[in-house]
Amino acid sequence: LPATVKLVAVSKFHPFEAIEEAYQAGQRIFAESRPQELLAKVKHLEEIRAERGESDYMSDIEWHFIGHLQTNKVKYIAPFISLIQSVDSLKLMKEIDAQAKKVNRVIDCLLEIHVAQEETKYGFSIEELRDLFKERAFDVFENVNVVGLMGMASNTDDEVRIREEFRLLSDFYQEMKNSLAPQFRELSMGMSHDYHIAVEEGSTLVRVGSFIFGERIYV
Repeated sequence: LPATVKLVAVSKFHPFEAIEEAYQAGQRIFAESRPQELLAKVKHLEEIRAERGESDYMSDIEWHFIGHLQTNKVKYIAPFISLIQSVDSLKLMKEIDAQAKKVNRVIDCLLEIHVAQEETKYGFSIEELRDLFKERAFDVFENVNVVGLMGMASNTDDEVRIREEFRLLSDFYQEMKNSLAPQFRELSMGMSHDYHIAVEEGSTLVRVGSFIFGERIYV
């Protein structure tokens, strides 16, 4: 990857030992999509530290959340999460702000944009998000930093369509950064099968799982 792009290792459905091995190889950013699984891994890391008497072991990990986040689960990850990449509603943003305030933190967030053609994808539309920024709807949240956008391309082998969707998202990111959201600094797009296209279209974060850890172990 070029120096302008950070690798987010998607460790969901993989054991903690895989995270530890990737850490030893130099990886520092890991992403999970289920609060329960993320909490279990964080707790396991705390147990390892206690056993070894090394409070700083793997303390420089950045945990990212990338899945659909239910409002009633925000409180579990608010104390330690580095970046929530998948904020898909004002309701969720309000809860993140409330829970961040309770633990005296300001949490970085990305707004998920729906650019793929599948109806199952979550996220704001481009038009909706543009209007929300014009209305300054996010200004009321004091314990949240909106630092950019996240999106997924359609699940297809058609690289032309994938590139078009990534370019649409990238163009919107630049539009927002140049006008309504100068604080934007991260554009998260691209996974194992399409990250190379995402990088070419301006991604700053790529979410790679199977290319690092192999096929997922579903639990």
